[in-house]
Amino acid sequence: MKAKTTDTPRRFDASQAPRKVASNAGKSVDLGSVGVRFIAWTEETGGGFSLVEHPIPPRTLAAPVHRHSREDEYSFVLEGRMGALLADDVIYAEAGEFAFKPRQQWHTFWNPDDTPCRILEIISPGGFEHFFDELDTAMHSPHFNPAQMGEIGARYGLEFQPETIPALCSEHGLDHPLLRMDR
Repeated sequence: MKAKTTDTPRRFDASQAPRKVASNAGKSVDLGSVGVRFIAWTEETGGGFSLVEHPIPPRTLAAPVHRHSREDEYSFVLEGRMGALLADDVIYAEAGEFAFKPRQQWHTFWNPDDTPCRILEIISPGGFEHFFDELDTAMHSPHFNPAQMGEIGARYGLEFQPETIPALCSEHGLDHPLLRMDR
């Protein structure tokens, strides 16, 4: 039996054909410092979680220090190595390793190496994946202002500390698109 496809995410249940997401399938967006491939939307999982893949360019900070008020994030490294600041601790996770970023904890993550890094991110409960989708739309608007990132984040219970970008990039030898906007 062939799996059904649809552009509108809906809850998967036993009445539907099996679902498979191919390695090159799913909507993908590029946020400059991190990519997002949407694998399972909250609408498809009944709200329990969402699943995205984050490719991170070499030597790139994915985001400023931030914290989520509503969801936990679980990062499984598929390829390369991920650096992360979790509260006051810096960790490095290799391919096959897992890092937990609980809600209410200030954190960020990056690719510390000169080779690609890809992580599989489980977001629980689901819904936060829509932040990435909304941010992508805003970033591709001719009137985009980086301050919109904070406004969009606030709708998702996300707080940012953009002032952390220069120090993190300097300390870990990284780049981030907002550094070039300030020049």
